Amino acid sequence: MSKRLELCLKTDIGDLGVMQLKRLWSSILMQRAGITLPSNLDKHINQVVLSALGLGLHQTMQYLFTNAPQFDVFESWIIKTCGRPGPLIVNRLNALVAATEYPNNVKQWLSDIESTDSVFSKEDLLHWNKYGYVVLHDAISESACLESEKAIWDFIGANPQDKATWYNTNAHGIMVELIQHPVLDKNRQSLRIHKAFSQLWETTDLWVTADRCGFHPPQSESYPFPGPDLHWDLDFNEPLGFGTQGILYLTDTHAEQGALTLVPGFHHCLNDWLNTLDAKQDPQKQDLHKLGSVPVAGKAGDLIIWHSFLPHGSRPNLANKPRIVQYLNMLPSIENMSG
Repeated sequence: MSKRLELCLKTDIGDLGVMQLKRLWSSILMQRAGITLPSNLDKHINQVVLSALGLGLHQTMQYLFTNAPQFDVFESWIIKTCGRPGPLIVNRLNALVAATEYPNNVKQWLSDIESTDSVFSKEDLLHWNKYGYVVLHDAISESACLESEKAIWDFIGANPQDKATWYNTNAHGIMVELIQHPVLDKNRQSLRIHKAFSQLWETTDLWVTADRCGFHPPQSESYPFPGPDLHWDLDFNEPLGFGTQGILYLTDTHAEQGALTLVPGFHHCLNDWLNTLDAKQDPQKQDLHKLGSVPVAGKAGDLIIWHSFLPHGSRPNLANKPRIVQYLNMLPSIENMSG
């Protein structure tokens, strides 16, 4: 096997000085060459590293599989795509990968988040425990919503005042492949949002994901509901552990405006329900609406966080305006935390 196709060490670094990144790159190129590696090799830490750098998981995988670049070219692509990571991020990542103590500046940053006032009340947390989702109102400002909404309109090349332009865009279904943008990054770095997730995970040591946006125009005869309908973003072939997901409404979103749809409380039922299925039944192909799906309306600036055990999806947009959102989540440093 050539040196290029050897699995690098976690501590190997390049120009960016980020541990684990070269190992991630080498593992993807090995898989691309048909070399079998354990299916879960470094899965969680790879997600953390990409999130910390501001890269989307699928965005990065597509680039590596398509281009098979040398490592220095990969790092150059990262800098061009989302900039060079600052010392706080690099020091925090490297301490995590090397399993050493966080440096003082990282400790202070996490301590500052810990000391801020809670954003969820006791009643909010009771709602979370019972129903598996909670709404953080005013997660971002009105001006941030307007700037984010404009960034999405500009990216898809549509005009808010011209409905005819809403359907001939570069969106993929309702998903918009806009990840790197200053206003979206600002939303991801919101202290209020970090505090919200930290209350649910019971730790501040979290990493915000770099995810896509969404643009869901009204349904019509020529534009039927594209989905996704109710589903899970879970691998049922692996042990199931606590996780969160989130969606940030950038415009007021009514219940029948393609709103996020969930099965409240199903985090208490998932394992028992799975046991009722026989080996040939795919959980994803059942009529999940029969489990009690409900839409969750919200105002611009509302962040809805839900337990990953809840079936979730969009729904037909029967209103006269698009649903415009940013997907936003946080991951713990340590995999399989209970939350």
